[in-house]
Amino acid sequence: MSRPRLAGRACYLGAVNASTTPPWPPRPALFLDVDGTLLELADHPSRVSVSPRLRGLLPELPKATGGAVALISGRRIEDLDRILAPHSYVAAGVHGLERRDVRGRLLTSGGTPQSLAEVRALVDEFVEARSGLWVEDKGAAFAVHYRSRPELEPEVHCFVGELQDRLPPDVEVLLGHSVFEIKAGVVNKGSAITAFMEEPPFTGRTPVFLGDDVTDEAGFAAVNELGGISVKVGSGPTIARWRLDDVEAVLSWLDAAVRSGG
Repeated sequence: MSRPRLAGRACYLGAVNASTTPPWPPRPALFLDVDGTLLELADHPSRVSVSPRLRGLLPELPKATGGAVALISGRRIEDLDRILAPHSYVAAGVHGLERRDVRGRLLTSGGTPQSLAEVRALVDEFVEARSGLWVEDKGAAFAVHYRSRPELEPEVHCFVGELQDRLPPDVEVLLGHSVFEIKAGVVNKGSAITAFMEEPPFTGRTPVFLGDDVTDEAGFAAVNELGGISVKVGSGPTIARWRLDDVEAVLSWLDAAVRSGG
């Protein structure tokens, strides 16, 4: 089995329609990353807040898509439910390791590799030696956040590069905004989107995926392959075919689609 490639080391193409507004297809299947796309990033994931604008918009999205809307996040689904309460949504969590379908069934992909625990021991040693870093445990994955110590990014990236060379083939590492994540390598955001597209009410629609991080590139790749609309939020290299500037631009674009009747 070939080793999963480290996110962030791939060769990206520029967003080919970065200067134009992403189109809204006649029959969209809408997939949305959460942190950095719908929610402004915070110095700690527990400190994010849902804007009144987003709270008013989210319940309208299923109406504009025939119910074909899903959240695609690195967070656990239970975390998404807590943040967005009292509402809950069709969702993929932990980069696709968890998936809740339209019937409310929670599906999980594989188990937790024993090798993940061995890698965790190496990561814990690295984190404990540096104040301001902390580990978020997600069960079949864990993330190391260093947003409060941005000056450590070169050191963190060096450690991640060395760690990549020691990972077994059933574990992968993802680089994100001031975070790196280690997870079972069986699925990703792209495979989660593909799975949803094989189920009603997503089947037969045009997939639209918005995300802001390198961990969303797998989702962009899947949507591009399906002939859909891939939208990178913010700056940076990407294989997405359109771009929006920030969270406010995302909410404005979604609001315009809802107001136009989809």
